[in-house]
Amino acid sequence: MKNKKMVITIAVIVVIGLLSIFVPKFVKQQDKVKSADVKIGVLQYVTHPALDEIYKGIKQGLSDEGYANAKINFYNAQADQSKVTTMSNQLVDEKNDVLIGIATPTAQGLANATSKIPVIMGAVSDPVGAKLVKNVKKPEGNVTGVSDKFPVAKEVGLIKEVTPNVKKIGVLYSSSEDNSKSQVAEFKKAAKKEGYDVTEYAVSSTNDITTTVNVALSKVDAIYVPVDNTIASAFPTVIELSNAAKKPVFPSVDTMVAQGGLAAVTINQRDLGIATGKMAAQVLKGKSVSSLPVEFYDATTPVINKDTAKTLNITIPETVVKAADAAAEKGAS
Repeated sequence: MKNKKMVITIAVIVVIGLLSIFVPKFVKQQDKVKSADVKIGVLQYVTHPALDEIYKGIKQGLSDEGYANAKINFYNAQADQSKVTTMSNQLVDEKNDVLIGIATPTAQGLANATSKIPVIMGAVSDPVGAKLVKNVKKPEGNVTGVSDKFPVAKEVGLIKEVTPNVKKIGVLYSSSEDNSKSQVAEFKKAAKKEGYDVTEYAVSSTNDITTTVNVALSKVDAIYVPVDNTIASAFPTVIELSNAAKKPVFPSVDTMVAQGGLAAVTINQRDLGIATGKMAAQVLKGKSVSSLPVEFYDATTPVINKDTAKTLNITIPETVVKAADAAAEKGAS
């Protein structure tokens, strides 16, 4: 009898051991099959390094949550509003399970195209001002996502520390982007509080940038650029003109600092994309939009361009250099 019990006990242990090995593999394989059946529509507003990094992050965030094999239908409107509308409708017609808009115009386009398919916004600074949500804590419609609301007060502080002789700041932005207008208002308020003379320089398209920047550079000591897709797409032109005038440009995105901006307090675009992808994954796993508050991704780091500083003969304070170097080392590790 004892031997029989022992045999049964051993058999049970063996079965449990086998189940612990093969069941997780089977579940994982099933999840893989299920994720392959998922369709995700992504609409990016325009090609430029910041938004490209967000898209890479979105794919990584989806992969981290088990959707590496999901089918992604990707479209890029190349800053053409008519394409935003057409492509939004195409993504809806394709019956994607979730839609992701990279930048405010595309999130708006997707939201206008459907009230049924969940829309996840990525890189939208002012979701309420853009009329994408009414309540960021509990979205009522089919839209939620991740906001990159920029910490303008920190940027003003950085400008003051890096270029103490600057008195007049020109704000360069697109008049067609709701996202930019709200940032400009906040920047003006924060900068005027610190005693700066701030002037707005709005462009309606990239065709106006050269003329507008030249006018601005003749009247201001420095230029500030908010998170703005139109300006970002033509940023090399802005840098070429500002370097020639020996005046600094303070952007709001790390990739634009790498392109020649002097310095910024920035949000890492790849990390922002990862957060966006993970939120989309939560919806795919069954969570309702209303249960997912808008996430304000505000983890910031100082970023500087030492080459630009040399070009402009600007000495970056050692405290800023150390903080930027520490942030860069942390990001590389």
